[in-house]
Amino acid sequence: MNEEIISRNKNINRGYRKLKVWRESIELNVFVKTKVRSLKEIPYKVRAQVEDSAFSCPSNIAEGYARGGLKENIQFNTIALASLAENYSQIFALFCSGDIEKEWFDFYDEKHYSLENKLINFNKSQIKQLKENADWRNDYVIKEFVEKYEAD
Repeated sequence: MNEEIISRNKNINRGYRKLKVWRESIELNVFVKTKVRSLKEIPYKVRAQVEDSAFSCPSNIAEGYARGGLKENIQFNTIALASLAENYSQIFALFCSGDIEKEWFDFYDEKHYSLENKLINFNKSQIKQLKENADWRNDYVIKEFVEKYEAD
């Protein structure tokens, strides 16, 4: 991850760049994209669908954060989780059909599982916050909430 680019031009709409779940989803996207583009024997449409589902996860995390409302943020994080599930299903199908080797799949599975659990916990914490009627302000940021999910 290019920290110089990430840390410049900060504003309230770009706060998602601090989130571990966003950063890990970018890393997973790059990892998947690199592999899928090397699979010339599978149809372009399949490769494009796999890339799209991997790309959708960080996109939805960012969009939900930028919307500014807690309910919308939860909704978009849920969509990001659905995109992760879609991507896993696609990669697993490619593994089962012999298009992806076991070593690569095992590494992907670990990365995917880690991100999935972080995103589930992120969403749970936001749902808890919503139930406690806490204000969501992404500027805006509720300090202890963001510190828990910021990059190291």
